[in-house]
Amino acid sequence: MGRHADFTPGSPRRRGTVLLLATAIVASIFATRLVDLQAVRGEALADAALTQRLRTLEIPAFRGSILDRSGQALAVTVEARDITADQTLIEDPAAVAVELAPILEVPQDVLSDRLSGDKRFMYVAKGVTPSTWDEISALQLPGIFSQETARRIYPAGDLASHIVGFVSADGSGGAGIESSFNELLTGTSGQQTYERGPGGRVIPTQNQSSVAAVPGSDVQLTIDRDIQFVAQEAIDSVVRKSGASSATAVVMDVQTGEVLAMATGPDFDPNRFTQALPEERRNRAITDIFEPGSTGKVITAAAIINEGAAGPLTPIKVPGTLKRAGKTFNDYWKHGTLRLTLTGAFAKSSNIGMILAAEKMPKVELARYMERFGISQRTDLGLPGESAGLMLSRENWSRTTFPTMAFGQGFSATTVQMTNVFATIANGGVRVDPSIISATIDPDGTINEEPAAERDRVVSEDTARQVMAMMEAVVGEGGTAPQARIPGYRVAGKTGTAQFVDPDCRCYAGDVTASFIGVAPADSPRLAVGVFVHQPKRGRGGGELAAPVFKEITTHALRALQIPPSGKRAPRLSLTTG
Repeated sequence: MGRHADFTPGSPRRRGTVLLLATAIVASIFATRLVDLQAVRGEALADAALTQRLRTLEIPAFRGSILDRSGQALAVTVEARDITADQTLIEDPAAVAVELAPILEVPQDVLSDRLSGDKRFMYVAKGVTPSTWDEISALQLPGIFSQETARRIYPAGDLASHIVGFVSADGSGGAGIESSFNELLTGTSGQQTYERGPGGRVIPTQNQSSVAAVPGSDVQLTIDRDIQFVAQEAIDSVVRKSGASSATAVVMDVQTGEVLAMATGPDFDPNRFTQALPEERRNRAITDIFEPGSTGKVITAAAIINEGAAGPLTPIKVPGTLKRAGKTFNDYWKHGTLRLTLTGAFAKSSNIGMILAAEKMPKVELARYMERFGISQRTDLGLPGESAGLMLSRENWSRTTFPTMAFGQGFSATTVQMTNVFATIANGGVRVDPSIISATIDPDGTINEEPAAERDRVVSEDTARQVMAMMEAVVGEGGTAPQARIPGYRVAGKTGTAQFVDPDCRCYAGDVTASFIGVAPADSPRLAVGVFVHQPKRGRGGGELAAPVFKEITTHALRALQIPPSGKRAPRLSLTTG
Protein backbone atom coordinates (compact mmCIF):
# COMPACT_ATOMS: atom_id res chain seq x y z
CA MET A 1 0.00 0.00 0.00
CA GLY A 2 1.40 3.37 -1.10
CA ARG A 3 2.08 6.47 0.97
CA HIS A 4 -0.75 9.15 1.20
CA ALA A 5 -0.87 12.67 2.68
CA ASP A 6 -2.22 12.86 6.16
CA PHE A 7 -5.36 15.10 6.03
CA THR A 8 -6.98 13.69 9.07
CA PRO A 9 -8.64 16.34 11.27
CA GLY A 10 -6.17 18.01 13.55
CA SER A 11 -3.16 16.93 11.51
CA PRO A 12 -0.40 19.54 10.96
CA ARG A 13 -0.79 19.39 7.17
CA ARG A 14 -4.52 20.12 7.33
CA ARG A 15 -3.99 23.04 9.73
CA GLY A 16 -1.41 24.57 7.39
CA THR A 17 -3.71 24.31 4.43
CA VAL A 18 -6.57 26.07 6.28
CA LEU A 19 -4.22 28.84 7.42
CA LEU A 20 -2.95 29.30 3.90
CA LEU A 21 -6.49 29.54 2.51
CA ALA A 22 -7.50 32.06 5.23
CA THR A 23 -4.45 34.17 4.52
CA ALA A 24 -5.23 34.11 0.81
CA ILE A 25 -8.82 35.21 1.43
CA VAL A 26 -7.78 38.10 3.72
CA ALA A 27 -5.11 39.20 1.26
CA SER A 28 -7.68 39.09 -1.51
CA ILE A 29 -10.04 41.27 0.50
CA PHE A 30 -7.29 43.79 1.24
CA ALA A 31 -6.21 43.76 -2.38
CA THR A 32 -9.75 44.36 -3.54
CA ARG A 33 -10.14 47.21 -1.02
CA LEU A 34 -6.82 48.68 -2.06
CA VAL A 35 -7.82 48.59 -5.71
CA ASP A 36 -11.12 50.25 -4.78
CA LEU A 37 -9.45 52.97 -2.75
CA GLN A 38 -6.59 53.66 -5.14
CA ALA A 39 -7.91 52.89 -8.59
CA VAL A 40 -11.66 53.25 -8.33
CA ARG A 41 -12.27 55.89 -5.64
CA GLY A 42 -8.79 57.19 -5.06
CA GLU A 43 -9.26 60.58 -6.69
CA ALA A 44 -12.59 61.24 -4.99
CA LEU A 45 -11.24 60.30 -1.57
CA ALA A 46 -8.15 62.43 -2.06
CA ASP A 47 -10.35 65.35 -3.01
CA ALA A 48 -12.50 64.80 0.08
CA ALA A 49 -9.44 64.71 2.32
CA LEU A 50 -8.11 67.86 0.71
CA THR A 51 -11.44 69.55 1.19
CA GLN A 52 -11.30 68.80 4.90
CA ARG A 53 -7.85 70.34 5.13
CA LEU A 54 -8.57 73.39 3.00
CA ARG A 55 -9.66 76.63 4.68
CA THR A 56 -10.88 79.69 2.79
CA LEU A 57 -10.81 82.96 4.67
CA GLU A 58 -12.25 86.26 3.60
CA ILE A 59 -9.71 89.08 3.49
CA PRO A 60 -11.61 92.19 4.49
CA ALA A 61 -11.09 95.30 2.40
CA PHE A 62 -9.86 98.32 4.27
CA ARG A 63 -12.73 100.81 4.44
CA GLY A 64 -11.93 104.20 2.96
CA SER A 65 -11.18 107.10 5.27
CA ILE A 66 -13.32 110.17 5.93
CA LEU A 67 -11.21 113.33 5.94
CA ASP A 68 -11.72 117.00 6.72
CA ARG A 69 -10.96 119.68 4.12
CA SER A 70 -7.22 119.67 4.93
CA GLY A 71 -6.90 115.87 4.86
CA GLN A 72 -7.03 115.22 8.61
CA ALA A 73 -8.70 111.90 9.41
CA LEU A 74 -12.13 111.86 11.02
CA ALA A 75 -12.64 108.12 10.40
CA VAL A 76 -10.02 105.50 9.52
CA THR A 77 -9.71 101.72 9.34
CA VAL A 78 -6.82 99.98 11.11
CA GLU A 79 -5.51 96.41 11.11
CA ALA A 80 -7.11 94.15 13.69
CA ARG A 81 -7.47 90.46 14.57
CA ASP A 82 -10.40 88.19 15.30
CA ILE A 83 -9.52 85.59 17.93
CA THR A 84 -10.97 82.16 17.07
CA ALA A 85 -10.96 78.70 18.63
CA ASP A 86 -11.12 75.05 17.57
CA GLN A 87 -12.96 73.63 20.59
CA THR A 88 -11.93 70.03 19.75
CA LEU A 89 -8.27 70.90 20.37
CA ILE A 90 -8.84 72.48 23.79
CA GLU A 91 -8.50 69.93 26.60
CA ASP A 92 -9.16 72.29 29.53
CA PRO A 93 -11.38 75.26 28.52
CA ALA A 94 -11.44 76.68 32.05
CA ALA A 95 -7.63 76.81 32.21
CA VAL A 96 -7.39 78.50 28.81
CA ALA A 97 -10.06 80.99 29.87
CA VAL A 98 -7.94 81.92 32.91
CA GLU A 99 -5.04 82.75 30.57
CA LEU A 100 -7.14 84.78 28.11
CA ALA A 101 -9.44 86.70 30.47
CA PRO A 102 -7.01 89.43 31.60
CA ILE A 103 -5.72 89.99 28.07
CA LEU A 104 -9.14 90.22 26.38
CA GLU A 105 -10.80 91.84 29.41
CA VAL A 106 -13.64 89.32 29.15
CA PRO A 107 -14.98 87.40 32.19
CA GLN A 108 -13.55 83.89 32.61
CA ASP A 109 -16.95 82.19 32.66
CA VAL A 110 -17.91 83.83 29.35
CA LEU A 111 -14.68 82.70 27.73
CA SER A 112 -14.99 79.20 29.17
CA ASP A 113 -18.41 78.83 27.52
CA ARG A 114 -17.00 79.95 24.18
CA LEU A 115 -14.14 77.47 24.41
CA SER A 116 -16.22 74.42 25.46
CA GLY A 117 -17.81 72.10 22.92
CA ASP A 118 -17.03 70.27 19.72
CA LYS A 119 -17.11 73.09 17.18
CA ARG A 120 -14.13 73.33 14.86
CA PHE A 121 -14.56 77.12 14.55
CA MET A 122 -15.75 79.61 17.15
CA TYR A 123 -15.21 83.36 17.58
CA VAL A 124 -13.65 84.19 20.94
CA ALA A 125 -13.18 87.93 20.43
CA LYS A 126 -13.46 90.27 17.45
CA GLY A 127 -11.46 93.27 16.35
CA VAL A 128 -8.62 93.14 18.88
CA THR A 129 -5.40 95.01 18.20
CA PRO A 130 -2.42 93.20 16.64
CA SER A 131 -0.46 93.73 19.88
CA THR A 132 -3.20 91.94 21.81
CA TRP A 133 -2.90 88.98 19.46
CA ASP A 134 0.88 89.00 19.86
CA GLU A 135 0.41 88.69 23.61
CA ILE A 136 -2.02 85.76 23.16
CA SER A 137 0.14 84.07 20.51
CA ALA A 138 3.11 84.06 22.87
CA LEU A 139 1.14 81.79 25.23
CA GLN A 140 1.03 79.05 22.53
CA LEU A 141 -2.40 77.85 23.63
CA PRO A 142 -3.60 74.78 21.66
CA GLY A 143 -6.76 75.47 19.65
CA ILE A 144 -6.48 79.28 19.79
CA PHE A 145 -5.99 81.02 16.45
CA SER A 146 -6.52 84.40 14.81
CA GLN A 147 -7.54 85.77 11.47
CA GLU A 148 -6.87 89.15 9.92
CA THR A 149 -9.64 91.70 9.98
CA ALA A 150 -10.03 95.48 10.28
CA ARG A 151 -11.45 97.87 12.82
CA ARG A 152 -13.09 101.27 12.30
CA ILE A 153 -11.89 104.01 14.61
CA TYR A 154 -12.65 107.70 14.95
CA PRO A 155 -9.46 109.49 16.04
CA ALA A 156 -11.25 112.72 16.97
CA GLY A 157 -13.89 111.02 19.11
CA ASP A 158 -17.14 112.97 19.09
CA LEU A 159 -15.85 115.66 16.71
CA ALA A 160 -18.26 115.93 13.75
CA SER A 161 -19.82 112.63 14.83
CA HIS A 162 -23.26 113.58 13.50
CA ILE A 163 -21.75 114.25 10.08
CA VAL A 164 -19.37 111.28 9.95
CA GLY A 165 -21.77 108.73 11.48
CA PHE A 166 -20.63 105.26 12.55
CA VAL A 167 -20.21 101.68 11.30
CA SER A 168 -22.62 99.06 12.65
CA ALA A 169 -21.63 95.65 13.96
CA ASP A 170 -22.26 94.08 10.55
CA GLY A 171 -19.65 96.38 8.97
CA SER A 172 -22.07 98.67 7.14
CA GLY A 173 -22.49 102.39 7.66
CA GLY A 174 -25.13 103.17 10.26
CA ALA A 175 -25.47 106.96 9.95
CA GLY A 176 -23.98 110.07 8.38
CA ILE A 177 -21.37 109.85 5.63
CA GLU A 178 -20.64 106.25 6.69
CA SER A 179 -24.19 105.40 5.62
CA SER A 180 -24.78 107.57 2.56
CA PHE A 181 -21.37 106.70 1.04
CA ASN A 182 -21.27 103.13 2.36
CA GLU A 183 -20.79 101.43 -1.02
CA LEU A 184 -17.97 103.75 -2.05
CA LEU A 185 -16.20 103.45 1.31
CA THR A 186 -16.55 99.67 1.64
CA GLY A 187 -14.30 98.38 -1.14
CA THR A 188 -14.17 94.71 -2.25
CA SER A 189 -13.12 91.83 0.00
CA GLY A 190 -10.45 89.33 -1.06
CA GLN A 191 -9.95 85.61 -0.28
CA GLN A 192 -7.14 83.38 0.96
CA THR A 193 -7.23 79.56 0.62
CA TYR A 194 -4.72 77.26 2.37
CA GLU A 195 -4.29 73.73 3.78
CA ARG A 196 -4.42 73.37 7.55
CA GLY A 197 -2.66 70.50 9.29
CA PRO A 198 -2.88 69.13 12.84
CA GLY A 199 -2.97 71.87 15.46
CA GLY A 200 -4.10 74.37 12.89
CA ARG A 201 -0.67 74.96 11.33
CA VAL A 202 -0.56 76.09 7.70
CA ILE A 203 0.80 73.48 5.25
CA PRO A 204 2.66 75.15 2.37
CA THR A 205 1.33 73.43 -0.78
CA GLN A 206 0.45 74.23 -4.35
CA ASN A 207 -3.20 74.50 -3.26
CA GLN A 208 -2.59 77.87 -1.63
CA SER A 209 -4.22 80.79 -3.43
CA SER A 210 -5.29 84.33 -2.68
CA VAL A 211 -7.25 87.18 -4.22
CA ALA A 212 -6.22 90.58 -2.94
CA ALA A 213 -8.80 92.86 -1.36
CA VAL A 214 -9.48 96.23 -2.98
CA PRO A 215 -9.73 99.04 -0.43
CA GLY A 216 -12.58 101.53 -0.46
CA SER A 217 -12.32 105.13 -1.61
CA ASP A 218 -11.80 108.05 0.73
CA VAL A 219 -14.38 110.81 1.17
CA GLN A 220 -13.09 114.33 1.81
CA LEU A 221 -15.45 116.81 3.45
CA THR A 222 -15.64 120.60 3.31
CA ILE A 223 -15.58 120.60 7.13
CA ASP A 224 -12.73 122.47 8.80
CA ARG A 225 -11.73 120.39 11.82
CA ASP A 226 -10.63 123.37 13.93
CA ILE A 227 -13.75 125.45 13.24
CA GLN A 228 -15.89 122.37 13.85
CA PHE A 229 -14.22 121.88 17.24
CA VAL A 230 -14.93 125.45 18.37
CA ALA A 231 -18.52 125.31 17.08
CA GLN A 232 -19.14 122.02 18.87
CA GLU A 233 -17.66 123.27 22.15
CA ALA A 234 -19.77 126.43 21.97
CA ILE A 235 -22.95 124.48 21.25
CA ASP A 236 -22.30 122.00 24.07
CA SER A 237 -21.71 124.93 26.42
CA VAL A 238 -24.95 126.75 25.58
CA VAL A 239 -26.93 123.51 26.00
CA ARG A 240 -25.48 123.04 29.48
CA LYS A 241 -25.88 126.66 30.57
CA SER A 242 -29.41 127.14 29.24
CA GLY A 243 -30.76 123.67 29.99
CA ALA A 244 -31.86 123.43 26.35
CA SER A 245 -33.10 120.17 24.88
CA SER A 246 -30.71 120.64 21.95
CA ALA A 247 -28.85 123.24 19.91
CA THR A 248 -27.32 123.43 16.44
CA ALA A 249 -24.85 125.63 14.58
CA VAL A 250 -23.77 125.84 10.95
CA VAL A 251 -20.83 127.78 9.47
CA MET A 252 -21.07 128.33 5.72
CA ASP A 253 -18.86 129.98 3.11
CA VAL A 254 -21.27 132.41 1.42
CA GLN A 255 -19.38 132.42 -1.87
CA THR A 256 -19.04 128.65 -2.40
CA GLY A 257 -21.84 127.22 -0.25
CA GLU A 258 -19.33 124.96 1.51
CA VAL A 259 -20.27 123.96 5.04
CA LEU A 260 -17.22 124.56 7.21
CA ALA A 261 -18.83 123.34 10.42
CA MET A 262 -22.08 121.69 11.46
CA ALA A 263 -22.44 121.12 15.18
CA THR A 264 -25.24 119.47 17.13
CA GLY A 265 -25.62 119.18 20.87
CA PRO A 266 -25.86 116.83 22.61
CA ASP A 267 -23.26 114.85 20.67
CA PHE A 268 -21.94 111.27 20.87
CA ASP A 269 -18.73 109.27 20.40
CA PRO A 270 -18.94 107.01 17.31
CA ASN A 271 -16.28 104.75 18.85
CA ARG A 272 -18.97 103.84 21.41
CA PHE A 273 -22.10 104.63 19.46
CA THR A 274 -24.13 101.88 21.15
CA GLN A 275 -23.93 103.85 24.38
CA ALA A 276 -25.76 106.82 22.82
CA LEU A 277 -29.52 107.13 22.56
CA PRO A 278 -31.01 107.27 19.04
CA GLU A 279 -32.02 110.92 19.51
CA GLU A 280 -28.44 111.77 20.49
CA ARG A 281 -27.16 110.27 17.23
CA ARG A 282 -29.55 112.33 15.08
CA ASN A 283 -28.03 115.14 13.01
CA ARG A 284 -30.54 117.77 14.09
CA ALA A 285 -29.04 120.46 11.83
CA ILE A 286 -30.61 118.70 8.84
CA THR A 287 -33.30 116.42 10.28
CA ASP A 288 -35.15 118.66 12.73
CA ILE A 289 -37.49 121.33 11.43
CA PHE A 290 -38.82 124.26 13.45
CA GLU A 291 -40.48 127.61 12.93
CA PRO A 292 -37.57 130.03 12.51
CA GLY A 293 -39.34 133.04 13.98
CA SER A 294 -37.83 136.46 13.40
CA THR A 295 -34.84 135.16 11.41
CA GLY A 296 -37.50 134.46 8.77
CA LYS A 297 -38.16 138.21 8.54
CA VAL A 298 -35.09 138.44 6.30
CA ILE A 299 -37.07 136.67 3.56
CA THR A 300 -40.00 139.03 4.07
CA ALA A 301 -37.78 142.14 3.97
CA ALA A 302 -35.97 140.93 0.84
CA ALA A 303 -39.27 140.18 -0.93
CA ILE A 304 -40.75 143.61 -0.02
CA ILE A 305 -37.70 145.52 -1.25
CA ASN A 306 -37.16 143.40 -4.36
CA GLU A 307 -40.82 143.90 -5.37
CA GLY A 308 -40.47 147.65 -4.90
CA ALA A 309 -43.22 147.70 -2.26
CA ALA A 310 -41.05 149.55 0.29
CA GLY A 311 -37.48 150.53 1.08
CA PRO A 312 -35.34 150.53 4.23
CA LEU A 313 -36.54 154.02 5.19
CA THR A 314 -40.21 153.61 4.29
CA PRO A 315 -42.27 154.81 7.29
CA ILE A 316 -44.53 152.31 9.07
CA LYS A 317 -47.00 153.31 11.75
CA VAL A 318 -46.95 150.41 14.22
CA PRO A 319 -49.86 150.13 16.69
CA GLY A 320 -49.64 148.24 19.98
CA THR A 321 -51.77 145.38 18.63
CA LEU A 322 -53.04 144.38 15.20
CA LYS A 323 -56.16 142.39 14.31
CA ARG A 324 -56.32 140.24 11.22
CA ALA A 325 -59.03 137.67 10.45
CA GLY A 326 -60.26 137.73 14.02
CA LYS A 327 -56.81 137.13 15.53
CA THR A 328 -54.84 139.68 17.52
CA PHE A 329 -51.13 139.95 16.78
CA ASN A 330 -48.65 141.42 19.28
CA ASP A 331 -44.99 142.29 19.50
CA TYR A 332 -42.72 140.64 22.08
CA TRP A 333 -42.79 143.87 24.09
CA LYS A 334 -45.74 146.07 25.01
CA HIS A 335 -45.83 149.49 23.40
CA GLY A 336 -48.13 152.21 22.17
CA THR A 337 -48.15 153.43 18.58
CA LEU A 338 -44.63 153.59 17.13
CA ARG A 339 -43.41 155.47 14.09
CA LEU A 340 -40.75 153.23 12.64
CA THR A 341 -39.02 152.79 9.34
CA LEU A 342 -38.96 149.39 7.70
CA THR A 343 -35.41 149.12 9.06
CA GLY A 344 -36.70 149.99 12.54
CA ALA A 345 -39.45 147.36 12.39
CA PHE A 346 -36.83 144.84 11.24
CA ALA A 347 -34.09 145.79 13.73
CA LYS A 348 -36.49 145.91 16.68
CA SER A 349 -38.10 142.67 15.44
CA SER A 350 -41.64 144.03 15.36
CA ASN A 351 -44.10 141.37 14.19
CA ILE A 352 -46.76 144.00 13.62
CA GLY A 353 -44.43 146.21 11.60
CA MET A 354 -43.42 143.33 9.32
CA ILE A 355 -47.06 142.31 8.77
CA LEU A 356 -47.97 145.85 7.73
CA ALA A 357 -44.97 146.09 5.43
CA ALA A 358 -45.67 142.69 3.85
CA GLU A 359 -49.24 143.75 3.07
CA LYS A 360 -47.81 146.30 0.64
CA MET A 361 -47.17 143.49 -1.86
CA PRO A 362 -49.38 140.66 -3.23
CA LYS A 363 -49.62 137.74 -0.79
CA VAL A 364 -48.59 135.18 -3.38
CA GLU A 365 -45.19 136.86 -3.74
CA LEU A 366 -44.16 135.98 -0.19
CA ALA A 367 -44.65 132.27 -0.86
CA ARG A 368 -42.78 132.56 -4.16
CA TYR A 369 -39.75 134.15 -2.49
CA MET A 370 -39.70 131.57 0.28
CA GLU A 371 -39.50 128.81 -2.30
CA ARG A 372 -36.72 130.62 -4.17
CA PHE A 373 -34.76 130.97 -0.93
CA GLY A 374 -34.98 127.16 -0.54
CA ILE A 375 -37.75 126.77 2.03
CA SER A 376 -39.51 123.37 1.69
CA GLN A 377 -36.67 122.03 -0.50
CA ARG A 378 -33.91 119.62 0.54
CA THR A 379 -30.41 120.97 0.13
CA ASP A 380 -29.17 117.51 -0.96
CA LEU A 381 -26.00 117.68 1.10
CA GLY A 382 -25.54 113.93 0.74
CA LEU A 383 -26.42 113.16 4.35
CA PRO A 384 -29.20 110.72 5.26
CA GLY A 385 -32.41 111.86 6.91
CA GLU A 386 -32.42 115.43 5.61
CA SER A 387 -35.78 117.18 5.88
CA ALA A 388 -37.23 119.48 3.24
CA GLY A 389 -38.97 121.64 5.81
CA LEU A 390 -42.66 122.47 5.66
CA MET A 391 -44.68 125.19 4.01
CA LEU A 392 -48.38 125.13 3.21
CA SER A 393 -49.30 125.28 -0.46
CA ARG A 394 -51.04 128.52 -1.39
CA GLU A 395 -54.44 126.83 -1.76
CA ASN A 396 -54.26 125.57 1.82
CA TRP A 397 -53.57 128.94 3.43
CA SER A 398 -55.97 130.13 6.11
CA ARG A 399 -56.82 133.81 6.54
CA THR A 400 -54.03 134.16 9.11
CA THR A 401 -51.32 132.22 7.26
CA PHE A 402 -49.94 135.25 5.40
CA PRO A 403 -49.54 137.57 8.43
CA THR A 404 -48.05 134.72 10.46
CA MET A 405 -45.52 133.86 7.74
CA ALA A 406 -44.57 137.52 7.41
CA PHE A 407 -42.86 137.46 10.82
CA GLY A 408 -41.31 134.00 10.51
CA GLN A 409 -43.86 131.51 11.77
CA GLY A 410 -46.39 129.31 10.01
CA PHE A 411 -43.61 127.47 8.12
CA SER A 412 -40.72 125.26 9.21
CA ALA A 413 -37.11 124.89 8.11
CA THR A 414 -33.80 123.34 9.17
CA THR A 415 -30.70 125.05 10.51
CA VAL A 416 -28.91 124.54 7.18
CA GLN A 417 -31.80 125.99 5.16
CA MET A 418 -32.07 129.13 7.27
CA THR A 419 -28.31 129.71 7.33
CA ASN A 420 -28.33 129.40 3.54
CA VAL A 421 -31.00 132.15 3.35
CA PHE A 422 -28.57 134.57 5.00
CA ALA A 423 -25.70 133.30 2.85
CA THR A 424 -27.80 134.13 -0.21
CA ILE A 425 -28.29 137.73 0.92
CA ALA A 426 -24.59 137.99 1.78
CA ASN A 427 -23.67 136.65 -1.67
CA GLY A 428 -25.33 139.55 -3.43
CA GLY A 429 -28.69 137.80 -3.76
CA VAL A 430 -27.33 134.67 -5.47
CA ARG A 431 -28.23 131.37 -3.83
CA VAL A 432 -25.51 128.70 -3.89
CA ASP A 433 -26.53 125.16 -3.01
CA PRO A 434 -24.87 124.13 0.27
CA SER A 435 -22.27 121.35 0.03
CA ILE A 436 -20.40 119.20 2.51
CA ILE A 437 -18.48 116.85 0.14
CA SER A 438 -15.28 118.25 -1.32
CA ALA A 439 -14.01 115.19 -3.22
CA THR A 440 -13.71 111.43 -3.30
CA ILE A 441 -10.30 109.80 -3.60
CA ASP A 442 -9.85 106.46 -5.38
CA PRO A 443 -7.56 103.74 -3.92
CA ASP A 444 -4.94 104.65 -6.57
CA GLY A 445 -4.93 108.27 -5.38
CA THR A 446 -7.07 109.75 -8.14
CA ILE A 447 -8.97 112.77 -6.78
CA ASN A 448 -12.51 113.24 -8.03
CA GLU A 449 -13.58 116.75 -7.10
CA GLU A 450 -17.26 117.50 -6.63
CA PRO A 451 -18.79 119.66 -9.37
CA ALA A 452 -19.35 123.33 -8.59
CA ALA A 453 -22.60 124.02 -6.75
CA GLU A 454 -25.57 125.32 -8.65
CA ARG A 455 -26.21 129.06 -8.41
CA ASP A 456 -29.51 130.90 -8.74
CA ARG A 457 -30.28 134.60 -8.41
CA VAL A 458 -33.06 135.11 -5.90
CA VAL A 459 -33.08 138.90 -5.46
CA SER A 460 -31.18 141.72 -7.11
CA GLU A 461 -27.74 142.78 -5.92
CA ASP A 462 -29.16 146.14 -4.87
CA THR A 463 -31.88 144.44 -2.79
CA ALA A 464 -29.27 142.26 -1.10
CA ARG A 465 -27.16 145.32 -0.30
CA GLN A 466 -30.12 147.11 1.30
CA VAL A 467 -31.12 144.07 3.36
CA MET A 468 -27.51 143.68 4.53
CA ALA A 469 -27.58 147.28 5.77
CA MET A 470 -30.82 146.56 7.65
CA MET A 471 -29.22 143.46 9.18
CA GLU A 472 -26.31 145.56 10.41
CA ALA A 473 -28.82 147.75 12.24
CA VAL A 474 -29.87 144.66 14.25
CA VAL A 475 -26.36 144.53 15.74
CA GLY A 476 -26.14 148.32 16.12
CA GLU A 477 -27.63 150.77 18.61
CA GLY A 478 -31.29 150.08 19.26
CA GLY A 479 -31.09 146.58 17.67
CA THR A 480 -31.72 143.23 19.37
CA ALA A 481 -28.24 141.69 19.06
CA PRO A 482 -25.47 143.89 20.48
CA GLN A 483 -23.86 140.72 21.90
CA ALA A 484 -23.11 139.55 18.35
CA ARG A 485 -20.62 142.36 17.71
CA ILE A 486 -17.03 141.35 16.90
CA PRO A 487 -14.30 143.95 17.47
CA GLY A 488 -12.73 145.02 14.18
CA TYR A 489 -15.39 143.40 12.01
CA ARG A 490 -18.74 144.60 10.75
CA VAL A 491 -21.48 142.10 11.53
CA ALA A 492 -24.96 141.82 10.04
CA GLY A 493 -27.64 139.45 11.28
CA LYS A 494 -31.03 138.81 12.79
CA THR A 495 -32.30 137.43 16.07
CA GLY A 496 -35.22 135.07 16.46
CA THR A 497 -37.34 133.88 19.37
CA ALA A 498 -39.96 131.58 17.90
CA GLN A 499 -42.65 129.63 19.67
CA PHE A 500 -41.74 125.94 19.74
CA VAL A 501 -44.30 123.53 18.32
CA ASP A 502 -44.86 120.52 20.57
CA PRO A 503 -44.98 117.49 18.20
CA ASP A 504 -47.29 115.60 20.58
CA CYS A 505 -50.11 118.13 20.61
CA ARG A 506 -49.06 120.04 17.47
CA CYS A 507 -49.53 123.23 19.41
CA TYR A 508 -47.49 126.01 20.97
CA ALA A 509 -46.69 124.75 24.47
CA GLY A 510 -44.74 127.72 25.81
CA ASP A 511 -41.20 126.69 24.85
CA VAL A 512 -39.18 128.66 22.29
CA THR A 513 -36.37 128.35 19.77
CA ALA A 514 -33.86 131.15 20.36
CA SER A 515 -31.67 131.96 17.38
CA PHE A 516 -29.24 134.30 15.71
CA ILE A 517 -27.95 134.08 12.16
CA GLY A 518 -25.22 136.47 11.15
CA VAL A 519 -22.81 137.40 8.39
CA ALA A 520 -19.22 138.62 8.70
CA PRO A 521 -17.52 140.73 7.56
CA ALA A 522 -20.64 142.64 6.50
CA ASP A 523 -18.71 144.89 4.11
CA SER A 524 -17.07 141.94 2.31
CA PRO A 525 -19.13 138.86 3.27
CA ARG A 526 -17.35 135.53 3.66
CA LEU A 527 -19.15 133.62 6.42
CA ALA A 528 -22.76 132.97 7.37
CA VAL A 529 -23.18 131.43 10.81
CA GLY A 530 -26.49 130.19 12.19
CA VAL A 531 -27.10 129.28 15.85
CA PHE A 532 -30.36 127.77 17.15
CA VAL A 533 -31.09 126.87 20.78
CA HIS A 534 -34.20 124.75 21.29
CA GLN A 535 -36.38 124.74 24.40
CA PRO A 536 -34.02 126.58 26.77
CA LYS A 537 -34.98 126.56 30.45
CA ARG A 538 -32.68 129.43 31.43
CA GLY A 539 -32.87 132.43 29.13
CA ARG A 540 -35.22 132.94 26.21
CA GLY A 541 -34.22 135.49 23.57
CA GLY A 542 -32.02 134.94 20.54
CA GLY A 543 -29.99 138.04 21.36
CA GLU A 544 -29.32 136.70 24.84
CA LEU A 545 -28.63 133.01 24.11
CA ALA A 546 -27.62 132.60 20.46
CA ALA A 547 -25.83 135.86 19.65
CA PRO A 548 -22.90 135.23 22.07
CA VAL A 549 -22.45 131.74 20.60
CA PHE A 550 -22.37 133.29 17.12
CA LYS A 551 -19.70 135.71 18.27
CA GLU A 552 -17.51 132.94 19.73
CA ILE A 553 -17.71 130.70 16.66
CA THR A 554 -17.38 133.47 14.09
CA THR A 555 -14.46 135.19 15.85
CA HIS A 556 -12.47 131.96 15.70
CA ALA A 557 -13.46 131.21 12.09
CA LEU A 558 -12.43 134.70 10.90
CA ARG A 559 -9.02 134.26 12.50
CA ALA A 560 -8.58 130.65 11.35
CA LEU A 561 -9.31 131.61 7.75
CA GLN A 562 -7.21 134.79 8.04
CA ILE A 563 -10.05 137.00 6.87
CA PRO A 564 -8.98 140.64 7.23
CA PRO A 565 -10.92 143.08 9.43
CA SER A 566 -13.48 145.46 7.99
CA GLY A 567 -12.14 148.56 6.28
CA LYS A 568 -15.25 150.73 6.21
CA ARG A 569 -17.75 152.00 8.74
CA ALA A 570 -21.24 150.54 8.79
CA PRO A 571 -24.04 152.62 7.24
CA ARG A 572 -26.41 154.22 9.72
CA LEU A 573 -30.06 153.75 8.87
CA SER A 574 -32.72 155.52 10.89
CA LEU A 575 -34.99 153.23 12.88
CA THR A 576 -37.71 155.83 13.41
CA THR A 577 -39.37 158.58 11.41
CA GLY A 578 -39.61 160.96 14.34
